[in-house]
Amino acid sequence: MDALEAKYAAAKRYSETAMGLVFLLCGVLAVAFVLLISAYLILSGLPAIREVGLLDFLFGPVWAPTHKTEPQFGILPFILTSVYGTAGAVAVGVPVGFLTAMFLSKLAPRRLAAVVRTAVDLLSGIPSVVYGLVGMTVLVPAVRRVFRLPSGATLLAAILVLSVMILPSIISVSETALNAVPREYEEASLALGATETETWFRVSAPAASSGIAAAVVLGIGRAIGEAMAIMMVAGNVANMPGLFKSVRFLTTAIASEMSYAGVGSLQRSALYSIALVLFLFIMLINVILNLWFKNKREG
Repeated sequence: MDALEAKYAAAKRYSETAMGLVFLLCGVLAVAFVLLISAYLILSGLPAIREVGLLDFLFGPVWAPTHKTEPQFGILPFILTSVYGTAGAVAVGVPVGFLTAMFLSKLAPRRLAAVVRTAVDLLSGIPSVVYGLVGMTVLVPAVRRVFRLPSGATLLAAILVLSVMILPSIISVSETALNAVPREYEEASLALGATETETWFRVSAPAASSGIAAAVVLGIGRAIGEAMAIMMVAGNVANMPGLFKSVRFLTTAIASEMSYAGVGSLQRSALYSIALVLFLFIMLINVILNLWFKNKREG
C-alpha cells in the first residue's frame, strides 16, 4: 500500500507540474501575441509617420491619400469621430445597461428575468453586419426624416447603433457583479432603515463597482473597435465630426481603404499607422479607466 500511495503521490505531483506548465505556456502565448501584434504594427506604420510627420499625421484635418499632386494624410477627423462616437455610445448605453442589470438582479420576477436574459444573450450573438443592415434600412431613413437631413448616415446613427451593440456586455457583466454582492450587506442596510432602492444604489452598486467597471471597459472596447456596422450607418466620409454629418471612424478608415491600397505604398503604410494609433488608443483608455476605478475603490 505504501508503494502504491507513493506512486499515486508522485503521479499527482507530475500532473500538477504539467498543468502548471500548460497554464504558464498559455499565459506566455497571450503576452507573445500582444507583443507580436504591437511589433508588426510599429514596423508597418512607422515609415508613414516618419515621412508625413507625427504632428501632421495626428493633427492634420484632411485625409486625401489618393490625390494626384498633393496627397494628405491627416487623421484628426478619424480620431475625433472615434472619441465622440464612443463617448456618445457610452453615455447612452452604460446607464441603460446598468439599470437593466439592476432590474434583472434585484427586482425582476424569475420568469421575466429569464426572458430578458435570453433576449440579451441573443442580442450578443447577432453579427455586427446585421446591426449595420438593420441600421441602414431602418435607423438611417428614420434619422433623415426626423431631422430633415439630406442623408441619415450620420454620427448620430452610428452612436445609436453602438449603444445597442454594447448593451449585452454591460448587462451581463454588471448583473453578475451585482449578484455576487453578499446578501448580508443589503440586509444590514435595510435593518438600518434604508429603502430597497437606496440599498441597491448606495450599497449593492458600490460593492459591485469593480465588476461594473469591467463592464464599462468591455463596452468601450466594443464601441471603439467596431467597423462593419459603423461603416454601413455613418456615411464613411472623412469629415470633421458633427452629430448630423457623415463621418468616418478609425476602424472604418482602415476597413474601407485597405483592400485597394497598393502593397508598399505610403497609403497602405498610413493605414497601418492608423491601426497603431487605434491600438495605442484602446490601451490608453483601458489603463486610465482601470487606474481611475482602482483609485476610487481605494479612496
